[in-house]
Amino acid sequence: MAMIQDIFSSFVALVPVTLAQSLILAFVVLGIMIPFRMLSFPDLTSEGAFPLGGCVAGVLLAAGQSPLTAIAAALITGFAAGCCTAYIHLRFRIHTLLAGILMMTMLYSINLRIMGRSNLSVFGMESLFNWSPFGQPGFPSTKIAIAGALGLLVFVLLYLYFKTERGTGVRAVGSNPDMAEAQGINVWTATIGGVGLASAFSALSGSLMVQSQGFADVNMGLGILINGLAALMIGEAITGKQTVLRQLAAPFVGAVVYYQLVSLCLAAGMPPPDLKLATGLFVLLMLALPSLKRGRAPGAAREVMRE
Repeated sequence: MAMIQDIFSSFVALVPVTLAQSLILAFVVLGIMIPFRMLSFPDLTSEGAFPLGGCVAGVLLAAGQSPLTAIAAALITGFAAGCCTAYIHLRFRIHTLLAGILMMTMLYSINLRIMGRSNLSVFGMESLFNWSPFGQPGFPSTKIAIAGALGLLVFVLLYLYFKTERGTGVRAVGSNPDMAEAQGINVWTATIGGVGLASAFSALSGSLMVQSQGFADVNMGLGILINGLAALMIGEAITGKQTVLRQLAAPFVGAVVYYQLVSLCLAAGMPPPDLKLATGLFVLLMLALPSLKRGRAPGAAREVMRE
């Protein structure tokens, strides 16, 4: 009983920190969901766009620029990275996953060039999380309020966009590009714009994370893709994915739940190096579950026939 109380106390102490982190990283999950679900474009650019946004923001903050300028620059560079991935796929007929791997690999060198070193400290610099009119600047409660408000704004804007004619065209390209083209929708514009928008959100997350943690690192995106995919799987299991509203809600709900599960595992004493293994196994299970269900059905039918 005492052990359970200790685990619960440790978990409660971690909740504010992990909740703030999950709301920031929800934008990466959103950047994974948009190409994957709405465009049928499995993409790995997020793992490179996340540190790209962080490196760009870190350099600008260190140079004395405002946090909003750093965020805007991160959004622009992230959007450009996603557009390049989509262009490589469309122009050279390279598979989406390979195009994402190529872009992610090139972005590592680009990030090093941007910062001129492997990591950069911006601790003590002005950040978006110091602008809150309520709460203490830099505290988890302030980060939760700002990241939550920003997430709500993005959620509403995306929902309104995907309900427009242009947004419906993007979804149509993901459902059936040939039919969408026959209806007069520009497949190239929709694909490049959609993937670019997704990478922009990943870069936004990186810029916010740098302002939250106080440093930028070229390796800060390592493993972020598998974490984001795990969060997306959890979110879709909770909200479903039948409507635009559910699809947009899944990244935010999944990110919050996933990182709370991570904090619970840490509070229970799981070694941090084992978290990647546990995450990978969880994603594998979620992806394999439909196949396992289909695999049991024929066997069950044969049993019925034998009876």
